[in-house]
Amino acid sequence: MGATIVDALDTLYIMGLHDEFREGQEWIDKNLDFSVNSEVSVFEVNIRFIGGLLAAYYLSGQEVFKIKAVQLAGKLLPAFNTPTGIPWAMVNLKSGVGRNWGWASAGSSILAEFGTLHMEFVHLSYLTGDPVYYNKVMHIRKLLQKMDRPNGLYPNYLNPRTGRWGQHHTSVGGLGDSFYEYLLKAWLMSDKTDAEARKMYDDAIEAIEKHLIRKSNGGLTFIGEWKNGHLERKMGHLTCFAGGMFALGADGSRDDKAGHYLQLGAEIAHTCHESYDRTTLKLGPEAFKFDGGVEAVAVRQNEKYYILRPEVIETYWYMWRFTHDPKYRQWGWEATQAIDKYCRVSGGFSGVKDVYSSSPTYDDVQQSFFLAETLKYLYLLFSNDDLLPLDNWVFNTEAHPLPVLHLANTTLSGNPAYR
Repeated sequence: MGATIVDALDTLYIMGLHDEFREGQEWIDKNLDFSVNSEVSVFEVNIRFIGGLLAAYYLSGQEVFKIKAVQLAGKLLPAFNTPTGIPWAMVNLKSGVGRNWGWASAGSSILAEFGTLHMEFVHLSYLTGDPVYYNKVMHIRKLLQKMDRPNGLYPNYLNPRTGRWGQHHTSVGGLGDSFYEYLLKAWLMSDKTDAEARKMYDDAIEAIEKHLIRKSNGGLTFIGEWKNGHLERKMGHLTCFAGGMFALGADGSRDDKAGHYLQLGAEIAHTCHESYDRTTLKLGPEAFKFDGGVEAVAVRQNEKYYILRPEVIETYWYMWRFTHDPKYRQWGWEATQAIDKYCRVSGGFSGVKDVYSSSPTYDDVQQSFFLAETLKYLYLLFSNDDLLPLDNWVFNTEAHPLPVLHLANTTLSGNPAYR
């Protein structure tokens, strides 16, 4: 399905690589076909494909991207045919049959997956005038609002048949991360009129700060994971996006705590930079611990890899935009040099299996998010603020920019007048 092409389109456009962008557009026009008999992740297809196509449409004005996005969204709708309306994790694009991951707790859907559809689906309704997409994501929000939350925290697993939480595991990293991001971004995308989304975000981050955020013995602020009734003092690379999220949400925060959240963002950025700086390659591991005398370092072999992830650089970029402290560009430049030195191969860029090894082995994969996110955030980090200003654009969790919707006399938490 050409994920790399679709995911990279807006990066090409933003960088002024218009010949390559046109090549991508031509391929999409002629070859991108969604009638394949295969299962796809609803979440991944939404953030990479629908997000990528919508961003390419908004940036270039080329109708083909909008048409393809709407076609694909129609193929995802059968995933919502569950007793609760919480979608399955996977759907067969041809048959419309959905199911959940076999490894997920008690047949559950994943918070970060069904909670990371809002931005794209609201834009689909806005562009088509068809409220079906908007209604699907608002139904999810209403359901979540009614549920009891242990300690105010959202568990990562929810059963789409029963509407009950699975095991009580809460994370701001994998399985949870982008759910919180999209609460904030729903508010930003609505031109700050979606008060319901903002309240859910504020409530959530207050609970996160109380129960998950701690300082290590060495003074590093980290976000742990709540598992089986206790806090695991481990932070994932994915969690590092949260520094940027706290900074992005500082303006408009409750009790006039903008300075507090900007400082919290800076502390998370510092911790995540340390996770890079304490490796041999100056590239961050997949997860790192804060106990037993170990700080911001991966302990297990299966957590020492780097797969070209963007989250740390994403936070550097947001922190740069809000503070213009030159250290964020310095840290971004360090990461750029390390990626170029250790990840560049003849066919592109590869992940590495051990960031603590002076002779690393490649995993032989170039993730599409490397082009969609890592390179885009690096480019924006060294660009002027008037390139995609944050007052006008909100980035989806795959770094695809979607415009703020200035909808006259309406809020996105009511029944919007799309036209």
